[in-house]
Formats: sequence, structure tokens, C-alpha cells
Amino acid sequence: MRHPANHPAIRTALLAALLAVMVCGSISALKAQSDRRPVYRVNVEMVVVTFSVRDGKGKPVSGLKPDDLRVFEDGVLQKIASFAEGSKPAVQLLDRGLESGGASVFVLFDTSNRMYETFPYACDAIADFVRRLDPADSVAIYTFSRNLSRAAPLTNDHTLARDGLSRVVAGDDTALFNSILLTVRDAAKAPGRKAIVVFSNGPDNASVVAPSDVGRVAENEGIPIYVISTRDAAKDPLLTGALETLTARTGGTLHQARTWQQQAKALGTVREDIGAAYTVAYYPSPNANQDFRTIKLDVVTTGRTAYHVRARAGYQPNQHASPESNPKK
Repeated sequence: MRHPANHPAIRTALLAALLAVMVCGSISALKAQSDRRPVYRVNVEMVVVTFSVRDGKGKPVSGLKPDDLRVFEDGVLQKIASFAEGSKPAVQLLDRGLESGGASVFVLFDTSNRMYETFPYACDAIADFVRRLDPADSVAIYTFSRNLSRAAPLTNDHTLARDGLSRVVAGDDTALFNSILLTVRDAAKAPGRKAIVVFSNGPDNASVVAPSDVGRVAENEGIPIYVISTRDAAKDPLLTGALETLTARTGGTLHQARTWQQQAKALGTVREDIGAAYTVAYYPSPNANQDFRTIKLDVVTTGRTAYHVRARAGYQPNQHASPESNPKK
């Protein structure tokens, strides 16, 4: 005689009940964890903005001074506290609030199985990129497939950083946005100016975070993200759109580069942009807006010269954050 629990209708009912218990239990556990998690507010004491300026022909503009700039937050003109061009010493206008020196450059290299064919060329291009960075810059080499690997931690020894490429191991799936988010978290801990350079063939098939969430965090931290994508943009318009949005909102750029010659050129352009970047810091004037605050930078020019300024669009003044969050936004 068949046991009642083996009857199809009864088994279906039992499975449904079990799933309901599991789902409710999971939701209750997550809610309990959320309720227990402490919430912290980040008080914005100083806003730091890294930006680049190019002329009408797309060439970097050098030699700007603090008086050449106007910084607006939510349309209100701000007083610049300090200003720096590239790796030159910072100019302190109000007090010491901005560290001078080189940038901290985090290179994030896709080593998933989609990179097999171009792997040696990509390694050479990245090694040359690191070799040509300003000696004042520090650099870290991170690699990723499904998981992130810190092949070479942040160092000002560029030879040591390049050696990290020799320990790169190819992986399987691609968790692009997961890896970018983890890199942003690491970069946020570095002092001064920083940038993230991503070299990937995509598409992302293993991440659990949304591109918009990654962009929000990077934008709030003020870290420009540059992406060299070797994937055919026409074959993955959703990924391309996500990368375009991510780079634009952080003040970086997206480069579509399928051949190794195009990749080397794109890395050269990114290196030039990082080396020519400006940084300003200001203490926000009183502002009741606790939602997204817009940042706008204008270059004061005489004549008809047109300059294009690229910077993050703004920041969120109050974020749920950890106790060690940097108050500089």
C-alpha cells in the first residue's frame, strides 16, 4: 500500500507548505538582521572633485588656476578651499584640505574565459600602461572572473605592480559589476586623488549587484571609472549602455577597443587623462537639500575658446555607511 505522503496531490501540497516556511523564515531572518544593523550618517565636511578639461579638439587643457574655475553646488557658487593640477603641489586657498601628490590608480583586469584569445596582448598593454604612469602615481593590479583577486596591492613601485601580472590566472564566469564595486570600496580608503581603470571583454553573467548601485557608490566616493571594453558594442547594447552611464556619472570614459592596437591607444588616452586631471576641494555652503546635490564646474574663458569639463554629476550628502566612512565627499 502506498504511503499517503507519496500521493502526487499530497506531495505537491507538502512541498508548497515547505517552500512557504522557507521563504517566510528567510524574510524574517533578513528583516531581523536589517533591524539589528546599526545605521550611520555621513556628515559632509569637504567635497573633493576630480575633473578633466579638454579643448574643442579634444586635447587636455593644462595650466588652469583656481581663478579660472567656478564651482557650483545646486546652483550656488562655492568657495574653493584647495586646488591641484595633476601631481603638482596643491594650492591652499582657505586651509589645508587637499593632499597633493600623485594619483592612486586601480587597474581591474578581466581574466574570465572570454579573454583567452587576447590574454597575452592585454597583459602587455596593461604592463605598458603601468610603466608609463607618472612616477608619483601609485598603482594596484586587480584581476577578476567570478571572484576578485588582488594580484598586486597599491604600491608606488611600478615594477612590483607589473610583476603582479605574472601571477594572473584565467577564470570562468564574469562578475564585472561585483568586482568594480569591491574595487571602489578599496579605492575609497586610499588618500588623495584616485581612479579606476577597467579592462574587460564582458558580458557580466555572475554579478549580484546592479550597475546603477555601483555607479551611485562610485559617484558618491568621487572616483572616476574608465572602462576599456573589447566586446563588440552592437552585440550587447544593454551592457554598453550600463558602462556608458557608469563612466559618465563618475567623470570617466568608456572606450570600445576590439583590437590590441585600439586597446593600447585607449589606455594611452586614459593615462593622459589621469595625468592631466585637476582636483578641487570645497566646504559646502549651507544647503537644506538632503537628496542628490548637483555639482557643476565652469571654466572662465575670454574670447570664444570652448572647453569641455568632465566630472561627476554630484553626490548624496547623507548615506547609510559604516563607522569608518570618510567624511570627505
